[in-house]
Amino acid sequence: MEKELPELNTVIRTFANEAEAHIAQAVLDASGIDSNLIRDDASGMMPWLQWLHPIRLVVCEEDSRAAVELLDTPPGPTLIP
Repeated sequence: MEKELPELNTVIRTFANEAEAHIAQAVLDASGIDSNLIRDDASGMMPWLQWLHPIRLVVCEEDSRAAVELLDTPPGPTLIP
């Protein structure tokens, strides 16, 4: 019997820029938090609709606190002086 996947239903961030949304999703994915982006821009054919209907980053409710903390954490030190 297949394991039921958790429902991704909690919006933790909205973005007007698709690149920033994908970066935030990649941060969550790298930490093992499942997420999804919900867009209402006619499948990318009308990207200006993202200003009216921002891209929503969603996670399951039990991961929402950890996801928000992770995205709010400032980046660590870099190798560039």
